[in-house]
Amino acid sequence: MAERILVTSALPYANGPVHIGHAVEYVQTDIYVRFLRSCGRDVVYFCADDTHGTPIELNAAKQGLKPEEFIARFHEEHQRDFHDLDVRFDYFHSTNSQENRQYAELIYGRLKEKGDIERRNIEQTYCENDRRFLPDRFIKGTCPNCKAADQYGDACEKCGKAYDPTDLIDARCALCGTPPVRKHSEHLFFKLSRHADFLQDVLRKPGFLHPGLATQLQGFFEKGLADWDISRDGPYFGFAIPGETDKYFYVWLDAPIGYIATTEKWAKETGKAKSALDYWSADADTRIIHFIGKDIVYFHALFWPAVLNVAGFHIPSEIKVHGHLTVNGEKMSKSRGTMVPVRDYLDQLDPSYLRYFYAANLGPGVEDLDLNLKDFRQRVNGELVNNVGNLANRALSLLAGPLEKRLAPGRAEGPGRELVEAALARVPEVRDAFDKLEYRSAIRVITEIASAANGFLQTAAPWAQVKKDAEVARADLSDAADVAYLLGALLAPVTPRLSEKLFAQLGAEPLTFQALEGAKYPLLDRSRPIGTPEPLLPRLEEERVNAIIKLPEGAAAPQAAEARPAKAAKTEKKPAEAPAATQAAAPSAGAAESPGEIEYDDFAKVVLKAGKVLAAEKVQKADKLLKLTVDVGEGSPRTIVSGIAEAFAPEALTGRNVVVVANLKPRKLKGIESRGMLLTAGPGGKELSLLDPGDVAPGSEVK
Repeated sequence: MAERILVTSALPYANGPVHIGHAVEYVQTDIYVRFLRSCGRDVVYFCADDTHGTPIELNAAKQGLKPEEFIARFHEEHQRDFHDLDVRFDYFHSTNSQENRQYAELIYGRLKEKGDIERRNIEQTYCENDRRFLPDRFIKGTCPNCKAADQYGDACEKCGKAYDPTDLIDARCALCGTPPVRKHSEHLFFKLSRHADFLQDVLRKPGFLHPGLATQLQGFFEKGLADWDISRDGPYFGFAIPGETDKYFYVWLDAPIGYIATTEKWAKETGKAKSALDYWSADADTRIIHFIGKDIVYFHALFWPAVLNVAGFHIPSEIKVHGHLTVNGEKMSKSRGTMVPVRDYLDQLDPSYLRYFYAANLGPGVEDLDLNLKDFRQRVNGELVNNVGNLANRALSLLAGPLEKRLAPGRAEGPGRELVEAALARVPEVRDAFDKLEYRSAIRVITEIASAANGFLQTAAPWAQVKKDAEVARADLSDAADVAYLLGALLAPVTPRLSEKLFAQLGAEPLTFQALEGAKYPLLDRSRPIGTPEPLLPRLEEERVNAIIKLPEGAAAPQAAEARPAKAAKTEKKPAEAPAATQAAAPSAGAAESPGEIEYDDFAKVVLKAGKVLAAEKVQKADKLLKLTVDVGEGSPRTIVSGIAEAFAPEALTGRNVVVVANLKPRKLKGIESRGMLLTAGPGGKELSLLDPGDVAPGSEVK
């Protein structure tokens, strides 16, 4: 029997919208699940809203709603946002469900039976004004370590020191500002300390957790695993603990149980399993994979496996951990408008752009990912639109126009067949990269395949050949269409709606990784006509990209960077005297001298043409230089050496439209003859932008 795989993403809290930082995890997980499914694997993907806790209770009350009404609103909103982001769960449930109550009580009962629940009397902070015990995030005061003011009751955001709420200096209730008192209450603890040896064995299992994170967790063992308080005092929105008075399960007990409850709900509604135990019983032949952020590793890698093991359930097989999202190099912030709700993004842009950019920057590690809006726009335009999209559009437009949508039979030999077979030979690289969560490596190979196909078309020039020998042009374009078909399959986990459009335009069935295992040239059924081509995606415009950042009402707009003083120009010796009537005013200190006016005839000598970058690579032993292969509408592409390596990675340039000074005298740079120059704007170094002539054919005159 084939291995069954169950994949989860961390449960979004039903206290606000899903934002683009959350989206990193759901996109990362969805790509992996789509990849596994494309490989023919038996995989299900579950998620749910995390609905319990004090914040839900209090925020619902502020809005005059019952907690159940409050979370229902976000339940609908979250599902809509995920769907429009092209994230496809097999089931999306809620922790405030009968299934979750059932399994929470079952697991708690088993922990009790095994002697792993202990009753303890503890001292807590209590607000007499609000008549409630204060959770960590509902008490503020001065850090006992660094004396920073206005810190929460669990850890200092300035020095990073963790502490108990009772340690805060000048503590106050975060709700009303009243100084709290200390009050004793009886709580229930899970004896996590008893399971140190078991958890050490789990952490040593190959593939269970990133090695660096497993090493970090050793700190908890060195100081002794602390037992875990799994109860909270009322008032509290959550499940009442059986046999107790005014005690509720702490949200971190029942939230991960939501994974099991969602499996149960899916099994009931679809009939595809008898119950959740088909996947979650200790002896089930299941591979359980959790995708989470690096801030909740403790709960998933220590507390959760120990609870599952004691209760007789299947422990996670793998925990995949990602870093956080920054925007323009800074931590996401509401005040800066960078805490962007997914809905605000989707109101402006297609999800394919964001999914592609995340994939192009994601690896299996826990490093943070930066959404620099300029890099986002340039990389998506250069790689996805101008490289992959351009290939499909160039090939299919000619096939659908003068060549009547008919493909040519496969060829026995020649460059076109070699192109397709070389692309097929790289499929194992892409498969291996997706399997290891090395999405950025997969994207690199995919863009290289597309670049090779664009280079093939540039050399074959079927647009010129179609009038001389239509069948030769048809054969070349059909081989390029084969590569476009392959690219649709390789990108389907990342940009599913783009691949669906491409398959439809090719008039072909979706191509999967499973089908590619035995695929041979030609990939397309050459006896079938293609469909109707159209651009797969428009280019990202700067104005639309910047529009996703919305400053809160009343917030000050970010100040423009101060103008950098121009470097003082070298000046010639001033003449001893000049007639008063003709002497020019002296330039201000530090201002660069103007090169002087030129005649129109001087400017008219410069020939500017639109070009398209077909390939780019670094020049050895030259940190600032890139060697570019640029189509400027001539018989063969030009080689241009450009000093833009600090501003652009080579892979971000392939497919870019550029403006070329076409009649510049050739010169050698690092032994490479450069035939032209690209026009850029900016002060230099990393701060350069390429001038874009727009969507015009290579060789078009720029005026």
